[in-house]
Amino acid sequence: MGIKMKKRSCRFDGWLILALLVVSCSTVPVTGRRQLNLISDSSMLSMSAQQYQEFLSSQKVIRNTKEADMVQRVGHRIQDSVDRYFAEHKMSEDLKGYAWEFNLVESKEVNAWCMPGGKVVVYTGILPIASDEAGLAVVMGHEIAHAIAKHGNERMSQALVTQLGGVALSTALESYPAQTRALWMTAFGLGSQVGVLLPYSRLHESEADRLGLIFMAMAGYDPNEAPRFWSRMAAEKGGAAPPEFLSTHPSDKTRIEKIKQEIPEAMKYYEPDRREQ
Repeated sequence: MGIKMKKRSCRFDGWLILALLVVSCSTVPVTGRRQLNLISDSSMLSMSAQQYQEFLSSQKVIRNTKEADMVQRVGHRIQDSVDRYFAEHKMSEDLKGYAWEFNLVESKEVNAWCMPGGKVVVYTGILPIASDEAGLAVVMGHEIAHAIAKHGNERMSQALVTQLGGVALSTALESYPAQTRALWMTAFGLGSQVGVLLPYSRLHESEADRLGLIFMAMAGYDPNEAPRFWSRMAAEKGGAAPPEFLSTHPSDKTRIEKIKQEIPEAMKYYEPDRREQ
């Protein structure tokens, strides 16, 4: 009797998770792709603000330097392009609750990321590869695109389903605080993972490349800088990258070729005079 009940319970849980997958969907701007989203925007924004401040409190934040000012300038210009894009497409409501922040953190790590609500961090280690303001716009446009497309929400939702059985974020935080924090760090690029979520990560990277090109173009930065930036990034790695099927990012060659194909679309949004405003 107990075994039968267990089977029914498992079957019920499976149907419950399937139902969540069906009804808890949203649409990615620009691409129109349907994505899983089990977490409310208010929950994501609240947790993002908390995690962001905790991160900054443990780092050396660079302020009032030429480089820090550049991060602020590029960030605000891309923020403006995002605001305009969403307003033009009557989607401004999707940005409700955003409180943008752009910070430069001292670290040799070649990295940058953006949490929900526009919480952006750029590491000093990536500045030599960015080379100039346009190169930095490639980086920040890409990372901001991840947040705009709610990739972190999607990854976190996938993790809640695959690793915690589809429980609500509030329940996960209460019952599995350490595990939930680890999932959050991985979902927003502060960790690494090779496993069930890997294909989605490559999809997110390609999607962020496309959206990032559009946002940087609207901000007044030439999208043609993107292939040059990623070529410099590839040279920095010196070929030390895993095979594409083991990587959360597309291979350098695949990424650059795809970006080149998407530049004509982005050029339709290019406003070179925007940088003079």
